Amino acid sequence: MKLAWLRSVETAHQDCVWACTWVPPTDTSPKTLLLTGSLDETVKLWDPQELSLVRTNTGHCLGVVSVAAHPSGKIAASASMDSFVRVFDVESNVTIATLEAPPSEVWHMQFDPRGTTLAVAGGSSASVKLWDTAEWKQIGTLSIPRPEGSKASDKGNNKKFVLSVAWSPNGRQLACGSMDGSISVFDVQRAKFLHHLEGHTMPVRSLAYSPVDPRVLVSGSDDERIHMYDAEGKTLFSSMSGHSSWVLSVDVSPDGAAIASGSSDRTVKLWDPKMRAAVQTMTNHTDQVWGVKFEAAGSGARGSLLASVSDDKSISLYNYS
Repeated sequence: MKLAWLRSVETAHQDCVWACTWVPPTDTSPKTLLLTGSLDETVKLWDPQELSLVRTNTGHCLGVVSVAAHPSGKIAASASMDSFVRVFDVESNVTIATLEAPPSEVWHMQFDPRGTTLAVAGGSSASVKLWDTAEWKQIGTLSIPRPEGSKASDKGNNKKFVLSVAWSPNGRQLACGSMDGSISVFDVQRAKFLHHLEGHTMPVRSLAYSPVDPRVLVSGSDDERIHMYDAEGKTLFSSMSGHSSWVLSVDVSPDGAAIASGSSDRTVKLWDPKMRAAVQTMTNHTDQVWGVKFEAAGSGARGSLLASVSDDKSISLYNYS
């Protein structure tokens, strides 16, 4: 397995780029597009072929910290420090809905695999809000429970502040990463907390399920480690280190054979989970790397693209094979 650098856009945005995701192709737009969000308050769509700008979306009055694409490829969402989530039509940029997410900024959000629910993490509460995508109404709140033995008076609630979310491939479970290093797993349909996954000692900023093995959950944390859990069996089965600073983003390749990570040590790394080690380090960014994302391959085969975004205002594309 390896990454081959393809191209970069140096000043892709006017400020730090904190988020990226891939927008699936549609009948009218047969290409997969790259969506990026920046502290310059804009969201941009890119054609990966030449990494050329397709469109710039405005509509937020503070920096964009998270972007999410609906599985249909027709709609997407951007979350900003202005406490709003903007849902928009990808092709026309028309605003479909504006979701309020007070009392604080949203840190991460993701559509479920069927596209019926948007999970929104963040705010100063220790919870994740669920929005119905048919009518854009809030349909539930998943509250992170206190660890056993702590009293209601403990000032620990802000430690449960949720930074990251990931849906399991079947859409039944949602994993949530918190400031205190814990990961909480929920049964979404029953709105039931299942269990905590322990092991990290610092904030969990990124989570990704394996598209090949739905039990495998990968996490990245400020403790500089990448963990692999059996999310159903509640066990940590692999802990990998190699970054010299916070791990800000993780993703699993479409074939399930590799993990990519972005870090505040300014590098992108490719990991072989079987070897439990990094097999490659990309050093083209000059500042911390906030996002890494594999393009979902239709066939699950190798040969997909990986995107990375950074505080250096740039976007980079790599070929994964």
